[in-house]
Amino acid sequence: MSNYNNFKKKLLKTKAVKKAYDDLGLEFALVEMIIKKRLKQRLTQQQLAKKLGTKQPVISRLERGTYNPSIKFLTRVAHALNAKLEISIS
Repeated sequence: MSNYNNFKKKLLKTKAVKKAYDDLGLEFALVEMIIKKRLKQRLTQQQLAKKLGTKQPVISRLERGTYNPSIKFLTRVAHALNAKLEISIS
């Protein structure tokens, strides 16, 4: 996980990357939570995909932020990671 955090810190030093990250804050926050949960459980993308009954490229697209998942899919991801999906509007 430290490699991920170091990589993120390095990227965010670039102004253009930082602005894009801030503009997409919620999406990046969600992706970051999923990646951290997966890594904490020592699961590969392939293993998570298998638990979800999908393929590894789907997880890759999700983690890159190039896939717009449904709430149903995110609920399945949370369940596979022994987590709970919570959504709120305030």
